[in-house]
Amino acid sequence: MKLSTLSAISPLDGRYGKKTENLRGLLSEYGLIRARLFIEIEWLVFLNKKIPDLKLNQKSIQTLKKIYKNFNELEAKEIKKIENKINHDVKAVEYYLKNKMEGSSQLKKAKEFVHFACTSDDINNLAYAILLQELRKNHLLPILTKLKLKLKTMALDTASRPMLSRTHGQAATPTTLGKEIANFLKRLERQTTLLSQQIIFAKINGAVGNFNAHRIAYPQVAWPILAKKFVEQLRLSYNSHTTQIEPHDGIAEYCHVLFRINTLLIHLCRDCWAYISLAYFSQKKQKAEVGSSTMPHKINPIDFENAEGNLSLANALFHFFAERLPVSRWQRDLVDSTLFRNLGIAQAYSLLAYETLLSGLNKLQINEEKISDDLEAHWEVLTEAVQTVMRRYRLKQPYEQLKMLSRGKKMDKETLHHFIDKLHLPSEVKKKLKALTPKDYIGFAKELAKQAR
Repeated sequence: MKLSTLSAISPLDGRYGKKTENLRGLLSEYGLIRARLFIEIEWLVFLNKKIPDLKLNQKSIQTLKKIYKNFNELEAKEIKKIENKINHDVKAVEYYLKNKMEGSSQLKKAKEFVHFACTSDDINNLAYAILLQELRKNHLLPILTKLKLKLKTMALDTASRPMLSRTHGQAATPTTLGKEIANFLKRLERQTTLLSQQIIFAKINGAVGNFNAHRIAYPQVAWPILAKKFVEQLRLSYNSHTTQIEPHDGIAEYCHVLFRINTLLIHLCRDCWAYISLAYFSQKKQKAEVGSSTMPHKINPIDFENAEGNLSLANALFHFFAERLPVSRWQRDLVDSTLFRNLGIAQAYSLLAYETLLSGLNKLQINEEKISDDLEAHWEVLTEAVQTVMRRYRLKQPYEQLKMLSRGKKMDKETLHHFIDKLHLPSEVKKKLKALTPKDYIGFAKELAKQAR
């Protein structure tokens, strides 16, 4: 079968193909090959006039850069043809570039400086680093910013909307809907800041990290200084101490940040699902959609379920990458190369989940009546307030008295007020307690929610 959205093995390219097609130029084999070519060209240009035997003029440099600028899928196929012949992916890029340089007399003379003193992972680690950098900047952070803006709007709009809390699934001290949304917002803000600040390390120091080939060829050149400068001009952080491979501790940290972001968003998905189940939220109807193949009335919370599933799948991969990528045998084995090819999958599932979650949030409608009715049905949540005031006035066994009155029972307004009337408290205090209702007992929830500004 020819590859199509119907024949694709991965749902990312099949069922979800339209939603992920904008990632193909970055997270695909083509994207990796293109990034490798960019590094090979940039390293050659960087070495120009820094080593005695490489003196390219500006025209030759522009010709090199055009090779990258004009690179397309057909050119990538040429590299794959070379790879099929020699069975080495990075060397195939080197040979491709050398072949392209044959058309220029000056570049032809310089072609043996392509991939100069490099091992494959010098190219690979830099290629993956710039791909992660671009993905973070142009895809991950923008959609996470949209999620934060949506949560901020929801938190501010519902800052004053009293709501029954639930701890252990049971009725508990009231809050506001906006405050509960603000909780997620604050967590997401912290983690996205950490993601934006996460250092991406890279190296270009040869076969085992010691510049052996560099130094034997040009002993007068300060190779460690040059390598650092090259890595940093790519806006990456230089790792001076490596084996043949960059040890991937930074990639593990990157995965851990995304793992935490996804974890808190799984929490958000589950809470939204539960509030829909309680009828605190309803969902906007999409006229043509079908909720169930047999139950016509259904509007299922599928956006939150899909998002949770994809976030969980991504997290399983992020955890595995963080655990496995930093481990290599002696100076290198090939396990990391195989695993790196799947790093984009975890990020694609994450991005897919973020979009789906945002779609779900945009469909939510608040059921004010249901939320109010739930509060009014649970006057027992005010026993905390009463027993705390009793403590202030040193009444005996306040907690125990309220426990005997309310534990495991539903309480109405009259029962609570009857209890308050019998307390030895100042009359103004009793009046204040009897004026209290579940919807008023929200502490600083409203103010905390408005800090989402």
